[in-house]
Amino acid sequence: MTRTVGRMEIEDRKVRAAGKRPRRVGRWHRGEVGAPGRTSWSWTRGRVLAAVAVLVAGLLAFPGAVPDAAGNPGGLLETFLPWGGLAVPVLTVLALLRRSVAAMVSLVLPTAVWAALFGERLLPGDRGTAHDLTVLQHNVNDENPDPEGTARALAHAGADLIALEELTPGALPVYESTLASGHPHHAVVGTVGLWSRYPLADTRPVDIKPVEVTGDWSRGMRSTVRTPYGEAAVYVAHLPSVRIRPPDGFGTGRRDESAAALGAAIAAEKQDRIILLGDLNGTLDDRGLAPVTSRLTPAEEGFGFSWPAVFPVARIDHVMTRAATPVTTWTLPATGSDHLAVAARIKF
Repeated sequence: MTRTVGRMEIEDRKVRAAGKRPRRVGRWHRGEVGAPGRTSWSWTRGRVLAAVAVLVAGLLAFPGAVPDAAGNPGGLLETFLPWGGLAVPVLTVLALLRRSVAAMVSLVLPTAVWAALFGERLLPGDRGTAHDLTVLQHNVNDENPDPEGTARALAHAGADLIALEELTPGALPVYESTLASGHPHHAVVGTVGLWSRYPLADTRPVDIKPVEVTGDWSRGMRSTVRTPYGEAAVYVAHLPSVRIRPPDGFGTGRRDESAAALGAAIAAEKQDRIILLGDLNGTLDDRGLAPVTSRLTPAEEGFGFSWPAVFPVARIDHVMTRAATPVTTWTLPATGSDHLAVAARIKF
């Protein structure tokens, strides 16, 4: 019986004839079927990748465990928490390149945690759900190059209540005249304002000014809206901005101070039903907003990233309620602002 000699075997014979050892792959001669070289999967490779996958799962599940140490890494992590899921496809590619069984198995953990936290947001909502009010929140940007276009977009959005922040003396008349026909009732306090289809009463400032801020600074208000479905206290707030500045890191001190003041005002509110509309300069996962988020129910559907408008990465504009139910929420197309407007439907 004649045996066919393969090319690899012929080459090995030539190597032996020259007094050398055949080149091997791992512990096996090259070309041998089943050789456990880098073309095979292994449990022992990729242990670092597996450890990173477990770490990512831990950070997603317990972001509060990251301390508010120098630079406030905990707050920064919470601000962009949904984006932590991007670590999974990156680690998957690396695990495939390494052909690591351990790394691939470990990736189940961050995948499961992310799905548990955010998977429901991927489900489509139903804007046809029965509701009583449609509300809209928009930071119109004090450097908006097109306030007229922004005002027209808001006027045609179909909202019963419209809350605006960063109103300037020059742009305010534009919003007042454009919104007047559909929203005849309005109140402005400092740089924030509220427009309504229904009568407003008992409008007053809400003091959320940080201690270190001097001069004229009024970015909070409260008004009672009298709807056919009952009254509600409507709060409009614009919390201080946060910045990432080396070497200080993620600076949230003033924002957190204002959030505590806003939370105290909400806690003291005598009206049972509350609607909060505002640019809070923080996400729902951010521990700095706990004085507010712990007292109200947020409108959540999808990720609803609202900032920056050109490529939104965080939802810092919010609609929240007490003794009322947000049934759906969405973002509107970009205007001349650096924020996207956020709308929600509410059931009393």
